[in-house]
Amino acid sequence: MTYLDYQATTPLAPEALDAMMPWLRDGHANPHSPHRPGRMAKAAVEVARAHVAALMPSGGRVVFTSGATEALNWAIKGSDRAIVTQATEHAAVLDTVAASGRKRVVLPVDRAGRVDPAAVAQAVRDTDARLVAVMLVNNEIGTIQPVEEIAAAVRPTGALLLCDAVQGFGRVAIPEACDMVAVSAHKIHGPKGIGALWLRDGVTIAPLLHGGDQEGGRSGTLSPALCAGFGAAAVLAKAGLAANAAHVARLFAVVRERLAGWTMNGAVDGRWPGNVSVRRDGLDVARLMSDVRDVAFSAGSACASGSGRTSHVLRAIGLSDAEARTTIRIGFGRYTSEAELATALDRLAAAADAQRVTA
Repeated sequence: MTYLDYQATTPLAPEALDAMMPWLRDGHANPHSPHRPGRMAKAAVEVARAHVAALMPSGGRVVFTSGATEALNWAIKGSDRAIVTQATEHAAVLDTVAASGRKRVVLPVDRAGRVDPAAVAQAVRDTDARLVAVMLVNNEIGTIQPVEEIAAAVRPTGALLLCDAVQGFGRVAIPEACDMVAVSAHKIHGPKGIGALWLRDGVTIAPLLHGGDQEGGRSGTLSPALCAGFGAAAVLAKAGLAANAAHVARLFAVVRERLAGWTMNGAVDGRWPGNVSVRRDGLDVARLMSDVRDVAFSAGSACASGSGRTSHVLRAIGLSDAEARTTIRIGFGRYTSEAELATALDRLAAAADAQRVTA
């Protein structure tokens, strides 16, 4: 099986698994307990926290959560004023903003999938918003939003900037101007079930979960094993930033060569090249998946699979429903070789060609 669905989740790094095993096997103590085993577990959590923080902006703190969805829910629901966001955000942002009941503005994007920073600032002024939610790297089309420019545009208004950095964390630098950043371990070769919300010093939001306040604003017993795995994955990501970016750029060139006749959705430049959304007229994606079962790829966002709806991201950049239904998403990264990617792409292209012959 060739795995090309890195945006849905990444393979667990062996180093992350090794970091977790002692805490799964022997380290059963509660990290919030005062006895020696508890203090040892707490120390492992804090080491992991420091490793995750090393990939974040300076001048803030990392709060562990159950994942990025919880982190985004907390950041949005913890705000008490109007919210401004944009149309290609993940459902964890758009649905939470809608559920908040607050006044909201969802701004359109251009064909590349980018929002206009000036439009964001104007919407903030028009609504007296106190929160702007803009993702860093889009999970479906790979477009990088101009987060620094947006931050500069809204800073004079006093609004806070929340960044969903799930797809960019460990791949591109997190903009220093962010006030809150949501991330997830399993998108950087860490374990599922843990994420984090980074909060700039001085930023406070109302709790989402009430109880023991173990994390200073977030309640719940932490898992030392999950924290350790997250920390180990963050160490690997930080150490390999440049090498991974170069590797993924080479893989992107393979995609451009092997799928030269396909149309790329979103930006060609100013994107994370490990996330490729492409379409081909007349393509039956369900049939393609059936014909090439030993290649794992996506028909769109994994979060919307099975809904029967076309992608809101693809619609937002101007695609018709018909065009969206002929789109596939390919994701690759650290553990993908050029040879296996080329072979998988050739098989996908051949199966797509066969559909035309038999149509």
